[in-house]
Amino acid sequence: MIPLNTNPAHWRYRALLGTGGIGSGTFFALKGNHTLGREESRAGRFLDRRDYCKQHIIEHYIQVLLGKPFETIALGKVGDDAPGREVLAEMRDAGLTVDRVQVVPGEQTLYSLCFVYPDGAGGNLTVDDSASEQVQAALIRQAEPDFARFAGTGMTLAAPEVPLQARTELLRLGRHYRFFNTASFTSGELRTPQARDMLPLVDFLAINIDEAMALAGVPAEQPAEQIVTAAGTALRAIQPAIQFSVTAGKHGSWTCDSRSLSFAPAHRVVIASTAGAGDSFFAGMIVGLAVGLSLPDAQQLATLIAALKVTCLHTINKAIDRDTLRAFAEQVHAPLAERVRRLLEN
Repeated sequence: MIPLNTNPAHWRYRALLGTGGIGSGTFFALKGNHTLGREESRAGRFLDRRDYCKQHIIEHYIQVLLGKPFETIALGKVGDDAPGREVLAEMRDAGLTVDRVQVVPGEQTLYSLCFVYPDGAGGNLTVDDSASEQVQAALIRQAEPDFARFAGTGMTLAAPEVPLQARTELLRLGRHYRFFNTASFTSGELRTPQARDMLPLVDFLAINIDEAMALAGVPAEQPAEQIVTAAGTALRAIQPAIQFSVTAGKHGSWTCDSRSLSFAPAHRVVIASTAGAGDSFFAGMIVGLAVGLSLPDAQQLATLIAALKVTCLHTINKAIDRDTLRAFAEQVHAPLAERVRRLLEN
């Protein structure tokens, strides 16, 4: 894999410590569009698609696009089972540091069965007693030597699928060691006081339009930009300096700092699967901010990565690197700022 064309000496940040779910899943195509019944037996077939959990998806792109000079350290737990061993091997192959991922004997790795109807709708069944559910603050504190090693030059990633308590400890240590803290939450989490109490520790928040509605407490009938504006108002009341992004699929994305709102349309592509697109966008934002891009320029890079991701059936598009991004940008005639264009040059 070929990393972006960038000089590490000019980077704003040099490492990332992240936590979130680590696991995988499979896709099952159901026959018939009617909703699966409570006691129904339904025929179907397994699809050649791989599903991955949030921490792995986000950190994969960060490590691949920044390369060996950037250290991405995963914090979490997997079971001592075949899915756990497989996902750790894939993370190592991408260059991630997984020494602080604990393998727990007798526990199962986070795993989902995603079912898909012929019309494209679907859902998933996810284990709720996985090793990821056992990630606690004590495990995060074990990484304090790494926080100290990158004091003032690191980033954190606090992603869903591990308990909020562990993510709070990650952000707390990040703040103590002068890291740039990034986070995402589910819609359900953003309705809880515990998640909102974490927001003062967050420097950059990545959410989708449904999560923005949950944060702002507004109905879906409002125009997307009004939802984004309302979410920004709610966020700044809690953390005045926070930066954030909101993705809305084919309708584009918004980024916002304390001064201005920036909109970027989605690129028109033939979609294979949108699963993992929001996580790939979040990764692109982190990469852009790590190398010193402005928020709107990082948004351009993130939009490009997410668009190339949705052309792939799997939740991680392992073909994404500098060369494929450059070819894709030319194919879709992406208007790129000079600093973004230089990242894709040979």
